[in-house]
Amino acid sequence: MLFLRVYYIKKILMSNITLNKEIELLAPARDSTAAKAAIQCGADAVYLGAPQFSARQDAGNTIDDIRKVVEYAHPYFVKIYAALNTLLFDKELPAAQAMIHELYAAGVDGLIIQDMGLLELDLPPIPVIASTQANNATPEKVKFLEAVGFSRVILARELTLEQIRDIRRQTTVELECFVHGALCVGMSGQCYMSYAIGGRSGNRGSCAQPCRRLYTLKDKAGNTLIQDRYLLSIKDLNLSEYLGQLIDAGITSFKIEGRLKEADYVANVVGYYRQKLDAVLAARGMQKSSSGRVQMNFVPDTEKTFNRGYTDYGIAGRAGKIGSIDTPKSLGQYVGTVVSADKTSFSLDTDIALHNGDGLCFFADNKLAGTTVNGVEERRIRPRSMEGIRAGLKVYRNLDIEFRRKLDKVPAERKIGLSIVLRDTSDGVQIEGHDEDGIVAVAEQSVGKQLADRPEAARKAIETQLAKLGNTIFTCTDVRVELSTMYFFTASVLNEMRRSLVQKLIEVRLASHNAAVTARPVNELPANYPGKQVGYDGNVLNEKARAFYQKHGVEVVESAAESGLDMKGRRVMTTKYCLREQLGLCGGQSSAGAADSLFLMDEEGRKFRIDFRCGVCGMAIYMEK
Repeated sequence: MLFLRVYYIKKILMSNITLNKEIELLAPARDSTAAKAAIQCGADAVYLGAPQFSARQDAGNTIDDIRKVVEYAHPYFVKIYAALNTLLFDKELPAAQAMIHELYAAGVDGLIIQDMGLLELDLPPIPVIASTQANNATPEKVKFLEAVGFSRVILARELTLEQIRDIRRQTTVELECFVHGALCVGMSGQCYMSYAIGGRSGNRGSCAQPCRRLYTLKDKAGNTLIQDRYLLSIKDLNLSEYLGQLIDAGITSFKIEGRLKEADYVANVVGYYRQKLDAVLAARGMQKSSSGRVQMNFVPDTEKTFNRGYTDYGIAGRAGKIGSIDTPKSLGQYVGTVVSADKTSFSLDTDIALHNGDGLCFFADNKLAGTTVNGVEERRIRPRSMEGIRAGLKVYRNLDIEFRRKLDKVPAERKIGLSIVLRDTSDGVQIEGHDEDGIVAVAEQSVGKQLADRPEAARKAIETQLAKLGNTIFTCTDVRVELSTMYFFTASVLNEMRRSLVQKLIEVRLASHNAAVTARPVNELPANYPGKQVGYDGNVLNEKARAFYQKHGVEVVESAAESGLDMKGRRVMTTKYCLREQLGLCGGQSSAGAADSLFLMDEEGRKFRIDFRCGVCGMAIYMEK
């Protein structure tokens, strides 16, 4: 008969406010497949879309799928956050409230929201996280969010290190920031262009991505300065070289963008940042917030996955030329320049090995074109098509077929170290497990003791059998046989004890994880909003949100754009990106001498005025009447 008991837990439980003690790598997941890939490659937390009301409308997940991801994640102490971060109409609030209770029951560790009206609902005790869409850009705003009960604030992507330090000096709430992936050219939560031109709102999860379209730039006199370029498309974010500085500035969670990306993208980027972050943490004597060691079965490389070129977005100062105005699509990895070309093949000045099935792209007549590698003979490449390929052409690889195949197999394995001890008891034996987090469980079994005829062989058999942790989350680091006399045990007895021990350890780990996740009281303490007026850019779409702001001292509340406002003549986008700087037209104007306005024309003939935010750098874009 098997008896189980847990006699101590040495794991130090986290409070919901952790200032630079344990650091989190936060990964995106469009579905359970991507979530599992992220976890195996080293994510400390995963965020995914709720069934409805997510800012990525096409990346929703059922409650049942989310529950399964939670069950997969929690034994590793990996947290799962659900994004319910769109603006809601009054009629949608009851469904949102019911969904939040379902997410809480499913074990979700936090809820990412933008709409403050949700705080006026009957919520379960789930930690709430302020979405970057709430435009969390100042110490005053972050202090307010902390005061009304948010457990974490996701900072606006436009902030510099010094601005983050300033926020950290004035607050104690957890701070999360984006470190990798696609950038919205419009400041977080402050882009209304998609809604203005066609009714599809980014704040409602259905952005039409007007920033990735062609525009023509004109001056006040109507002269064309630039014709048909992707003038609002910017590069992707990569802050992998700033992780240490961000930790020092007060960041506790590093977020990768990409809830519309497939599992191979997630595995590659998470694996890359896991390795980078581990080195930074080791140098600082710090630790990650989850458990388990990752064995990569590939070499992560962010150049080999979707990217529009990378930018640090001015994290340490001026942003500079961050546009990706030639194409909004992925170029991938630069592989070389064409040395010679004939009718069927070409050669490159590169040592990078290409393979059959690789995807290549290049600019032919200023337009992005591509082909597939059909064959490689020494340094000669035979593509599917030679159209547009000529000497001097720069070639990129946007699909590395061999790299993709490695990711499609088992990109990584994650295991928690476990030490096992076997001892005598008065009527049998006990097996004790110590995992790498200091969690200990003991299984005792009443069993007849048969002296071993060959003690050393019996010892080795016990060690071998107990170490077989197979497809569990554990890997055996050590087996100690501490019997007073060496006995022989059948494999079935040892297997039963090992399985029961593993099961109990997982149960204890889950209890430990759940005890560590606590919510702060939401919206119960008095706090004054930093301002007496909230305009349409305050994104108030329902009466609960209006009541929230009025309760916190706001006197005038204008309804959100999505309430049906006519956006003609209004500001539809504010950016950190500056077209004058991108195009070499910046005269170094200060705030006292702003540059003249320019105008964008889209393919449908719509006109937008650009006012330049000289001094702070950036643009305010208005839809012309």
